[in-house]
Amino acid sequence: MTMITTLSRIAGLAAAILLAFTGAMLTYEVIARYFFVRPTIWAAELSQLCLIWGCLLAMAHVLHLRRHITVNAVTNLLPSSGQKICAALSLIAVIVFSLIVMIWGWDIFHESFVRGRTTGSLLNLPVWIAELSVPVGFGLLAAQGVVELIGLRGSDAGSLGASHE
Repeated sequence: MTMITTLSRIAGLAAAILLAFTGAMLTYEVIARYFFVRPTIWAAELSQLCLIWGCLLAMAHVLHLRRHITVNAVTNLLPSSGQKICAALSLIAVIVFSLIVMIWGWDIFHESFVRGRTTGSLLNLPVWIAELSVPVGFGLLAAQGVVELIGLRGSDAGSLGASHE
């Protein structure tokens, strides 16, 4: 297992924890709001942050596990070599797209950080906290994509996703 894959696994674990926190915070908010008529000022915004970070941190680990949604009705008809070529082209597209999003995301994060933008909510959190998840998540996805592309050569797998046909 490579260092990138280990980092992806750790990020996936962190994502699972963040998504569990999201569920706990939203459950607490619903109970506080509807049963005790005492809504919180923090639950909605913090759960959104956990959801954003959780989803973007999980992408690389999900790629490694081959659990992204794929449509492979046509590629399954190809021989193994054709499936590998399609998988390689898909990984190249994922890497290029992820690098573009990472670069643009970094610019957006940096501008918000420098300008000190905030959410304008009751918590008034800095916006860069959420925006930083984009370059981090997509940077890790690009790196994991490179690892998967390199590993594709010696692999028997011709698909990048989970097939439930």
